[in-house]
Amino acid sequence: MYSCRSTNSVPILDSSEQTSQMTADADFRGVYAIPVTPFNEDLTVDWNSLRKCIAFSVEAGAHGIVLPVNASEAPFLTDDERKQVLRTGKEVVDGAVPIIGGVSGASTAVSADLTKNAADLGVNSVIAMPPNGAAGSIIWDHYVAIATAAQMPVWIQNNKPPAGPVVPTRMMIQLLREVEYVDYVKEESYLPGQVMTQLFEQAGNSVKGIMGGMGGRFLTDEYRRGSCGTMPAGHITDAHVKLWKALDTGGVDHEGLQVVTDEARGIWEHMIPSLNFEFLFGVNAYKAVYWRRGIIKTPLTRNPANKTLDRFDYEELDVILDRMSDLLDR
Repeated sequence: MYSCRSTNSVPILDSSEQTSQMTADADFRGVYAIPVTPFNEDLTVDWNSLRKCIAFSVEAGAHGIVLPVNASEAPFLTDDERKQVLRTGKEVVDGAVPIIGGVSGASTAVSADLTKNAADLGVNSVIAMPPNGAAGSIIWDHYVAIATAAQMPVWIQNNKPPAGPVVPTRMMIQLLREVEYVDYVKEESYLPGQVMTQLFEQAGNSVKGIMGGMGGRFLTDEYRRGSCGTMPAGHITDAHVKLWKALDTGGVDHEGLQVVTDEARGIWEHMIPSLNFEFLFGVNAYKAVYWRRGIIKTPLTRNPANKTLDRFDYEELDVILDRMSDLLDR
């Protein structure tokens, strides 16, 4: 009954108005893939492999690219590396799809600087978590500073420790309603589906769209609730795109709810072993898949992200990839 909005702030809706608010006209919609940041043997950035990761997602049909964020190991990159990663993304994508620049930082000053860089590069939007340890007015001021520096759409990335602090739902509603340019949410906290519904019900048209994270593990539920997309790591973009296409053929029901087709639910269920594997190993799983698919030269990560897969893990991963090969293009 709720979905992607394209107009600005309106009063909180009553229940009769809420049921008629199903649209699909967000500026950002679909699979917004997150490339990893590949490394050489000496853990310097492998820029050529990064270009391949970005090109792979675009060629696989991603509707947008997001970088550098958690799946890109952004917290373990220098600020200069982060700026170069985003610049590389802009060059490779070359306008084919929108780019959302990751600007989370250890402080508001860092995020504001990264935001100005993203704006100078001409990306389409920026996304940020609050700094670790932030609460209350610090979170509010953080997004105001980013919006001021950005002068373009801003995504609140609502995550959970240790990645970042949870933004209270009421504060997100206020930010969406009161702060210009804060229009979108990537929701991946403890109960993402319920938070999405609360945001749609209470923020009304002030929220132009909400996407989920966590690799799309809860995408079918999020879609029913009105999500306009998902932001997964890019190692299986081709599978995520097939899932999204199947979802987006379902239309809406008599209540205005987005319909999850049987085909989409079947694809999602087929992907669950892969999504469970990446939930366990995180960026190490993403890189292992890119490596197995011949896209990057090494699966190495920087400490403290480094959590090496052993021989049995790789054997299990190979079985998972083989069994879902019908969803993969290479």
